[in-house]
Amino acid sequence: MMEAAFAGRSGPAALVAGLVTGWALLGGLVLLAVVAMNVASVIGGVAWKPFPGDFEMTQVGVAVAAFAFLPWCQITRANVSADIFTMGASPRWIARLRLVASAVALLFAALLVWRMSEGMADQRQYGYTTTILQFPVWLAFLPILVSLVLLVLASAVTLAEDARAARGPADG
Repeated sequence: MMEAAFAGRSGPAALVAGLVTGWALLGGLVLLAVVAMNVASVIGGVAWKPFPGDFEMTQVGVAVAAFAFLPWCQITRANVSADIFTMGASPRWIARLRLVASAVALLFAALLVWRMSEGMADQRQYGYTTTILQFPVWLAFLPILVSLVLLVLASAVTLAEDARAARGPADG
């Protein structure tokens, strides 16, 4: 996992890769905690009574974990791609297409930071809470916003790398 994020990177790009990798690992720990909680709830439901609010905590935990993995997917280029369309393309054309993809990722990540921060503000202003645990919904937005800011940084790193690659030697 570490090798894919740091491959050929130094300076600020390596710092972003380190932050993104650490955040993804934390997301994995959140997901493991959700699984453990669900196992305990199932066992508890059989033995005595289910864990109250497990469904709400599962929703929040899985959302937080899923967003935590997005920056790592960007920095390691583990996003879904359709290589069948580029099999015959030259390395320079592939670099150009990757440049466009990184630019789109950066724009969408910035858009998501903006809209999710507005969503968090609305959730906080209206005082929305979960039904059983009365957990303030806006608190779940905090780690998601961290993930999205890291996604912006990861997209900026890949955009810079792809811009250098696209300016590489001419097609031969």
